[in-house]
Amino acid sequence: MLDLRFVVEHLDDVRQALARRNPEAAAALDPIRELAAARRDAIVAAEARAARRNAANQEMAKLPKSSPEFAQRRDELKALSAEVKDLERTRAEAEARISELLMAVPNMPDPSVPDGKSSDDNPVVRLWGQKPQFSFTPKAHWDIGPALGIIDFERAAKLSGPRFAVMMGYGARLERALVAFMLDLHREHGYLEVLPPFLVKDTALRGTGQLPKFEEDLFKTRKLDPERSFDLYLIPTAEVPVTNLHADEVLEGASLPIAYCAYTPCFRSEAGSYGKDTRGLIRQHQFDKVELVRFCAPQDSPAQLELLTSHAEEVLKRLGLHYRVVQLCAGDLGFSACKTYDLEVWLPGLEAYREISSCSSFVDFQARRAAIRFRADKGQKPQLVHTLNGSGLAVGRTVVAVLEQYQQADGSVVIPPALRPYTGFDVIRAATP
Repeated sequence: MLDLRFVVEHLDDVRQALARRNPEAAAALDPIRELAAARRDAIVAAEARAARRNAANQEMAKLPKSSPEFAQRRDELKALSAEVKDLERTRAEAEARISELLMAVPNMPDPSVPDGKSSDDNPVVRLWGQKPQFSFTPKAHWDIGPALGIIDFERAAKLSGPRFAVMMGYGARLERALVAFMLDLHREHGYLEVLPPFLVKDTALRGTGQLPKFEEDLFKTRKLDPERSFDLYLIPTAEVPVTNLHADEVLEGASLPIAYCAYTPCFRSEAGSYGKDTRGLIRQHQFDKVELVRFCAPQDSPAQLELLTSHAEEVLKRLGLHYRVVQLCAGDLGFSACKTYDLEVWLPGLEAYREISSCSSFVDFQARRAAIRFRADKGQKPQLVHTLNGSGLAVGRTVVAVLEQYQQADGSVVIPPALRPYTGFDVIRAATP
């Protein structure tokens, strides 16, 4: 959430920054203008009446308590005190309404973020590796997987409906191997592995920005336990529980940066996908992901974003998967992010790049919502941390990239050398158990 005081004191500047995202983001501030004016008027009026009250109090102290003038000043003080309380209530109500509105206002883009309206305007920052060359027409993973007997979409649809998959045999082992490989690699990078709950309260989702704006994209459970007074949501990403590990806490500055990695399944309704990439494993309702989350001091967040992005890239490099890094333009940024790099892996069967990791800095946007602070030195006033996260990587999409980039003319798939100690096999062929 944006800082209330900064917004009301720099409303036009904030509006201009949000307009870089889209006109709707800037228009979300329109109701705040009137509330900010009411807040400001209440503050000015309360200060004026408080000054009059203090003057009257000083005058009354000089008067005999039995005099008519003393009684008059006393009545004036009571009236002024009542007015001050009413004005303070008006200010508090305006601030509460502004805070409520700000929960639906996105983060401001960092000044270094390029202008643009959509993913078509995202500049390519760098490329790594070369596109694999084939002596045959490469297939898409939705043909490779079923032919090898390692992905079953039909039985998944029987169980759960569309946009689910059953990984079979070597396919299941490949997915499990990728999770272990990623977690081990990120432990090398200094991340502490955690295994959080997969169900969270709405407060956790508010803390990272999924609620209230994106409730339609979440899967929600019902309150069946009479001892539980709240609903629980299936997590859309490990970012939610891991970031909220430190909600309502004051961290010690010496402990920063803090780095966590976590494997979790993720659950998304993908309500806004509008049919894009709904075939195969690219955009499913349930998928596995290894997430990276970092907490740091404000002055360190730009460097921390570059570091986190390099850690996600290292997974692709060690697997030998060709990819590119793009920087998201202002119009393509996620709700909570102020700056984002997407890693896009090449999929020969689709003849396209597809996102496999999104690495973002949120500055203090999430920390303000979740009340995550740190104390730089003993005795100093706590301040908000900066939070960052990124996929390291989306496991199902990594399976897709391995199947498509390492496919062979005979229909088999070679396993990247770095992954073989985890799989226990070096190739997947048809009829493999």
